[in-house]
Amino acid sequence: MGNFSAISEFILLGLSADAEVQAALFVIFLVIYVLTVTGNSAILLVILADAHLRSPMYFFLGHLSFVDLLYSSVSVPKMLENLVSETKTIPVKACLAQAFFVYAIGGTEALLLAVMAYDRYAAICHPLLYGQMMSNQLCEGLVWGSWGLAILNSLINTLLAVKLDFCDYGAIHNYNCEIPSLFPLSCSDISTNATVLLWSFVLHASGTFLLVLSSYGYIFSTILNMRSTTGRSKAFSTCSSHLTIVILYFGSACLRYTMPTSGSPVEIIFSLQYSVITPMLNPLIYSLKNKEVMAAVRKMLGKCCQHFE
Repeated sequence: MGNFSAISEFILLGLSADAEVQAALFVIFLVIYVLTVTGNSAILLVILADAHLRSPMYFFLGHLSFVDLLYSSVSVPKMLENLVSETKTIPVKACLAQAFFVYAIGGTEALLLAVMAYDRYAAICHPLLYGQMMSNQLCEGLVWGSWGLAILNSLINTLLAVKLDFCDYGAIHNYNCEIPSLFPLSCSDISTNATVLLWSFVLHASGTFLLVLSSYGYIFSTILNMRSTTGRSKAFSTCSSHLTIVILYFGSACLRYTMPTSGSPVEIIFSLQYSVITPMLNPLIYSLKNKEVMAAVRKMLGKCCQHFE
């Protein structure tokens, strides 16, 4: 184990080695990326421009859209470049940087989804105290706290990964760099890295998941006790968008980070689900299921059309 050559770059094997399949994948993921950027940018602009969208729910939704823009932009451009390039390499330092941002932004998204679940709990279970429970100061603190915890978590794992020594042939069986993907390439002992990654993920995931679970437990209990069918339907409608995203995101991320790293197609599918597909679906799900957002979008489009006329 002591005789190895330091390498300066890794090879990202990507999704397929077939040239025709790569061309088709390039078109598909280019469309997905354009939709992701367009959709999340539109949500951000609508929330910033419309005075009616000033509640904590839309404050968090705006930050979620910003996180999704960053999340997609960390991985997809490099994937698109590799799909049309013969040399599918990435420098080791760039790979570690990408792994840091993937883990930090992904962790921030998970925490924001948990915070949004608590916001829905406050709105549905304590409507009269909602303004006090979700003050502007608290909302800002929850957002900055989410970023801080996720960045710290990612920084600890990335600094441990920086200390690893890597073997001659560094081929990553994925389309991007994630911390678990680096372990099979190391000539060093990875037991500390794997243990820290597992426990940091378990603590991070269990904390956010328990907050989501307890919030929705109280929400469903409150909704079932409502006498008004209209009120019950409205409450379910308010939560359905967020619950859909939570299931998509937490399900795929938990499976990805708890399963052994092998470069299997299932592993890559889970990575695509939470880092590429979910950021594209978030604005679609929230806009289609939210009447206020749809009304604000139509209003903004109407103003744009009048301006061009």
